[in-house]
This record gives sequence, structure tokens and C-alpha cells, in this order.
Amino acid sequence: MTDASIALNRFGLGARPGEDPGSDPRKWLAAQIESFDPRPEAIASQVPSTQVARDLADFYEQQRLLRQAAGPKAQQGAVPSRPAVAQPPMAGGAAMQDMQSAAPAMQPGTMQGGSMQDGMSAQPAGARIQAKPGAAGKPLYEGEDAAMLARREARRVQQQIYVGMVSARALTAINSPTPFAERLTHFWANHFAVSADKLELVGMCGTLEFEAIRPHVMGKFGDMLNAVERHPSMLLYLDQAVSIGPNSPAGQIAARRQAKNRSGLNENLAREIMELHTLGVRSVYTQADVTEFARAMTGFTIAGIGRGAGARYAGTAEGEPGTFVFADRLHEPGTRTILGKQWSQQGEAQAAAVLNFFATHPATAHHIATKLARHFAADDPPPALVAKLEKAFLSSGGDLPTVYRALINAPECWAPQPAKFKSPWEWSISAMRALGTKQVQANAVNGLMGQLGQPTWKPGSPAGWDDVAGAWAGPDAVMRRVEAAERMAQRAKDTIDARQRAAELFPGALSPATAQSIARAESPGQGLALMLVSPEFMRR
Repeated sequence: MTDASIALNRFGLGARPGEDPGSDPRKWLAAQIESFDPRPEAIASQVPSTQVARDLADFYEQQRLLRQAAGPKAQQGAVPSRPAVAQPPMAGGAAMQDMQSAAPAMQPGTMQGGSMQDGMSAQPAGARIQAKPGAAGKPLYEGEDAAMLARREARRVQQQIYVGMVSARALTAINSPTPFAERLTHFWANHFAVSADKLELVGMCGTLEFEAIRPHVMGKFGDMLNAVERHPSMLLYLDQAVSIGPNSPAGQIAARRQAKNRSGLNENLAREIMELHTLGVRSVYTQADVTEFARAMTGFTIAGIGRGAGARYAGTAEGEPGTFVFADRLHEPGTRTILGKQWSQQGEAQAAAVLNFFATHPATAHHIATKLARHFAADDPPPALVAKLEKAFLSSGGDLPTVYRALINAPECWAPQPAKFKSPWEWSISAMRALGTKQVQANAVNGLMGQLGQPTWKPGSPAGWDDVAGAWAGPDAVMRRVEAAERMAQRAKDTIDARQRAAELFPGALSPATAQSIARAESPGQGLALMLVSPEFMRR
């Protein structure tokens, strides 16, 4: 590979027609650090997390009122018991359970024929036929009551928001003049992964990337960390919003009442911050550190989603739904001991101080440097590159542009042989850029990513998607790309000369074998399909 091809494909997201990194590809990459737009039009037009949270709050309240109207017997039958950690002090009643029970219809398994089924198609076929008008003028199905209708409508709204955000993310990447910066955004979104497997996250998951990551991609790692850990998506995904200190005022009341299934200390977010977001798994901390940090973080929660008595007592019932709030009555009092240091701050300041300490810790520098080196240089990251990035991170106090410049200047990232097998997202975006795509149909990207095995914002784990070839290079995965390439080529019809386009996408780096294969294609469409599944296109 030439330097120009490496800049376009390994650092960037693949070339667009006519894109040229110029005579100094490193300078072209560095300039993107300054010119990155964190809020392009496609993303700025999306629904904010506060609106998603307001819709969720309205749904919870509606479910509570419907149960109330149905009477005690109906409430008892409609509300299965929940695990203690899922008892949100702010939700009130069984509203959260109502949302969870709706979740299966939102799973990737509903993908059929390349497009995501909507909430209506998730209904049994027989139920569709027997639809009848409901009280709100919307159709009811056989056996469906008002609560079910509300859940169905909530699913539909959340799914629409999700699909819109997926399209906006793809459009931004396809049309971006700063593809290196966009790649970094996707890297950080996967580092701070949330998953739309929970219904509360379906409409919310994209807002974490848009609101907490993009504004800080070219700033300090600590600022991004603090924004992410206070965002409603992360607080809901890892159950921090329902964590209560055992000796907090709320915890003591619950203990006196000996309430069944009462909420308690939840360590999920604290553990993932230390294991995945900062220090790295099996690094410098112990289980006791995790528990202590979880105690320090109690009180980090969300305003306005729950409106019941518990939320009013905690002080979270008021305020803009979805905004971060520190609930002092949920916070575990006292001094904490974490990584051998005493943390005597009180309230929100305690966890904030620990987060800032983690943000610039040497273990964090090593963890971040290793992941960046793996993403840009090799599945097995070169130790020399890791050391360079680690040094840049520590010497700058976690200044990310300083780390990116070290990455650009590292010879390990410019090795001429292909370094990485593209993930489904990378391959799809680079294919659409190569074909000069400007717009995408609603649900098209969502359907494609489901087919290729990487549904957007649904990694199914806080660890995010794997960043090694073994995760994506299986025969079945490659065959799906071949099928997708054929469909894309058919849509492009005869408007693109693949011989010319391939030379443009891989300047000075197109192999004779690929060039010959494209030249011998029986049709322009077949030539394009061959280009999209060539070794040069599959790897970067």
C-alpha cells in the first residue's frame, strides 16, 4: 500500500470519488483534527436524549394510570416480580417492567429479508386480521388491551428514533470530509459501548455517541469520560440509575421496611468503568476497589423519568427528563478507599475525583494505547507503538489530539502490507463512499448492518464489538458481503467504470491481479461487485 492509500483506507473510511489526500497524507490526516465537525446537520436534526426520556416518562406514567384504573386484581396479574437491582426508585410501580416486557420485539432477531420489522409486523398474523378500533382511535388486536396498545406504540416510536439515528450516523460517515475523525468517533463509541437490547436504550443509545462522545473526540479523555458516565444512556444501560447506598437515607428506609425486592448497591457501571473504560481488565484494581467505587458513585442518576413517591423522596421526580442529577439521598456516606488512596470528598465530588484520577492513570494510558494500536496497526498491536501512544497520553494528561498526532507519526501505522480486516460497519461505509452514495433510504443501513452481523449500537455487551479479524472474517460473513456487494453493484447499474474507480480508491496500490479481474468482468456491474470484494477492499 502507498501512503496515500493508507491514509484513505486505514486511517480513513475509504475514499469518495475524487478524494485526494495530496502530496502529504500525514498533513491531510492531521488537518482533520482541527476541522472535525462534532455536530453536522444529519446528527443535529436527531431527537435529543431529553425528548426520548420525556417519551419514556410519559409511557411509564400512562402504564401506572392504566393499572390503577384496572384495579388491584388486574395490577397483581399484570405485574410480575422483579429482581431487586431492577427496582428503580424513580420509576414508581411496575412501569420499568412494562418496558422490559416489550423488549423482545426489538431484538436483532426480528430482521427478515434485509429490513427491520416494525412494531406492527411483530404482531402475530392472526392478530392483525382481527384488529379493531381502540379507545384512542388506534387499532386493537384480539386479546390486546389499552396497556398492550400503549406498549406497542412505545415500541414503534422508539424504533423510529433508532432507525433515524442509524441513518444519520451512516450519512455523516459517508459524506464526511474528515473520515479519520469519524473513524475515531466510531472507535470511542465502541469503547464506551451501550447496547439497544434494553427497550429503554432503543431510542436512547445513539444519543450517547452524538451528545457525550462527538463533542469530546478532539478534547481531553477525562472530559469524554465524565460526559459518558453522566449520560442517561450509560446510567440506564449499566443500571447505575437504580443504585442505592445501603447506608444512604433511602437505603436505611428500605431496610427498616424490609421491603421485598428492594433496590440496593449496583456495581455494574463502576466495574465497567474500571475494567473497560479506564484501567483495563486485570490491571491494578481488586474487587474491593470495585465495590468502594460503586459506593462512591451512588447518587449518579437521572431526573424526571420516575414520578412516584420514591422519586419524589430521592429528589429525582422534578427536572428535565433524561438530564443527569446527583441524588444525595441515594449516596453512600463516608470516606472511600480506592487503589490505596483515601477519598474523603462528599456527594458528587467524591466519584468525580475518582473518575478524574482514573482518567490520567498510567494503567488507563496503557489500556487506551493498546486499543488504538490494535485498531490502526495490527490485531496484535506492536509494543513499540503502544509505548509511543502511552507516552503521548501520559505526557499530555490525556489530550486526545496529542495521542492522534503520535498515531499519525508512528511508522508502525504506515506498514505497506494490509493491517486490518474491515469490520462490517467499516466495509459498508467504505462501499457506499466508493460508490458516491449521498443519501440512504430509511432502514436501509439498519437492515444491511443486521445482515452483516453488526447491528448498530447492539454489541450485546459493554465490551463492544471485537476489533480483530477472527470476529469478522469467517466464510459465512464473507459470503454475506459478496451478496451485499452484488446488490449495491446492481443499484449502481452502468454509471461507474470500476477499472477507473478502483485505481482512484487505492492510489498506487491496486494489485495487478485485482485490476485484471475487474477488467475481465462480463459487465460494469460485475466489475463493481468484484471491486467491492477484492482483497484491497476487504482489508485496510
